[in-house]
Amino acid sequence: MTKSCYRNSRLEVLHRTGAALASVGALDKATMRDLDAFCLTEVEDLTGADIRALREREHVSQGIFARHLNVSAKLVSDWESGVKRPSGPSLKLLALVRTKGLAAIA
Repeated sequence: MTKSCYRNSRLEVLHRTGAALASVGALDKATMRDLDAFCLTEVEDLTGADIRALREREHVSQGIFARHLNVSAKLVSDWESGVKRPSGPSLKLLALVRTKGLAAIA
């Protein structure tokens, strides 16, 4: 993994240690799933205003923002106006941009 998807560096170390323990059988799958959920970037629903504020914080147009997210500029516009809501991978990418900045997915 080249780009970190962890909330911070300490949680990255914790998760990697847990993964190493799981690989040798010292940690069960259920515990590893709990560790995954705890360490990885949280995904929250975002409102249109949240998405617009996030884009403006990064000082990019809807088109450039859309390009980074691999979606259309129309979709970003629809998100910002509340016509549609992001979900799945798009919501995860938005969460990463929110916590780490646009450079994290560039």
